[in-house]
Amino acid sequence: MTTSLSLSPATPPLPHERATGQRASGHRLTAAAGAALLALTMLMSGCAVTRVDPPAPLQAPAQYKEDALWKQARPASAEPVPEQWWTLFDDAVLNDLQHRLVIGNENLKAAVAQVAGARAALEASRSALFPTLSVGLSGTRSASPDGNVSNGTINRGPTNSVQASLTASWEPDLWGRLRLASEGAGATLQATADDLAAARLSAQATLAQTYFSLRTAEAQEALYDRSVQAYQRFLDLTQARYQSGVAARSDVLQAQTQLRSAQAQLLETRSTRAQLEHAIAVLLGLPPSALDLSKSAALPTPPEVPTMLPSQLLERRPDIAAAQRRVASAYAQIGVADAAYFPSLTLSGSGGYRGSTLSNLLSAPNLFWSLGPSLAQAIFDGGQRKLASAQARTSAEVATSTYRQTVLTALQEVEDNLILASHLREEARLQAEAVDAAQRNLALVTDQYRAGTVSFLEVTTAQNSAFTAEASLLSVRNRQLAAVSLLLKNVAGKWAPA
Repeated sequence: MTTSLSLSPATPPLPHERATGQRASGHRLTAAAGAALLALTMLMSGCAVTRVDPPAPLQAPAQYKEDALWKQARPASAEPVPEQWWTLFDDAVLNDLQHRLVIGNENLKAAVAQVAGARAALEASRSALFPTLSVGLSGTRSASPDGNVSNGTINRGPTNSVQASLTASWEPDLWGRLRLASEGAGATLQATADDLAAARLSAQATLAQTYFSLRTAEAQEALYDRSVQAYQRFLDLTQARYQSGVAARSDVLQAQTQLRSAQAQLLETRSTRAQLEHAIAVLLGLPPSALDLSKSAALPTPPEVPTMLPSQLLERRPDIAAAQRRVASAYAQIGVADAAYFPSLTLSGSGGYRGSTLSNLLSAPNLFWSLGPSLAQAIFDGGQRKLASAQARTSAEVATSTYRQTVLTALQEVEDNLILASHLREEARLQAEAVDAAQRNLALVTDQYRAGTVSFLEVTTAQNSAFTAEASLLSVRNRQLAAVSLLLKNVAGKWAPA
């Protein structure tokens, strides 16, 4: 239930009212009452407080837990990370793919459209602060059994009515509802722009990691191909020894098993490489058949990552900025909901001409006008305003918790990849030494087998050791590239106000 008070003079005074002065007196009373009502409402607006300030941003720790490892791995002459952080891997193909990503990726296009929609919503919220003006032109022809009264006479035939009008209305933002709604829309726009930056960074990191996995699969394919060739040579050697009565039939079967297993793994690796290439094509917004990358068995070299403070991370990551903006938007909605407890004031006016014919419509006798304020206050709404306020506060609490969780997740991501990048560097060095030792052992055992001093079982053991060591090295290098790329993404992440 709402109550309203409308102070709106209807039409110009009639001739007999001009003579008596009754209508003029009514105008003065109405104007005085309207002015008093407006002054009272403005005074009440000064006492209303609907804004609720959001909590302070989460304070970052002074340093990372794994900060010592990072500083040990960083040379003193390291340069700052550029915004295009993937260029530090010095891979021309990756640079070209990243350029094509921001142009063709469909998810980024959708994020751009969401920014445009949020900007339109902000403009719509701002337009509510200004008066509205509308014009109208209407014409009717009507008839009634009782007739129509016109100029004191009853006309029982059809009558015409033509009207041209101009209407204006404005709702003063007394309680800050419209202003807070505009602020919330602005925060939502900034959050959407930050989402776009976060989506771009995420797509760039996904492309980099997929590209590194593709190159790793190509290196594994080259490894399996070399293994197949080596196993084929050993099979030929074993068959020759078997035919000469030096080797047993079991040695031939074992050599065949190794060869067929390596051939099956080679096909599996080629399938993985093809799927990764398809994934890259989709990231670029292309059908898989439209992308054909040349093969390369060489993996990029991981660059150094400079140090940074946790507080700088919170300032640079767009997903954190987006979560913080949504907190501000949610708290602005609390003020919007609380403003519903106060009455709404609308200032409106209309005027125009109304007559029976269009030819003499714009004449003084046909003039009508109306002007005055309207004040409405809800008395009973079944608790809707209370529930809306409670829902707004609940949404603000959810947004705050989401923001804090985003910060914690970001710090965890950096800590995880910080220790991975440091330990995988050492692990790659140790694994490279293991590969060298396994290959030297394989060469020694192979010579011994040709001389007939060792069995084929020792050869297969040495072959498996060498193959496993080299495959493990490729896996470690791939993980190292992924960890460094995520660290670079966090360091180089930038966002700007929409």
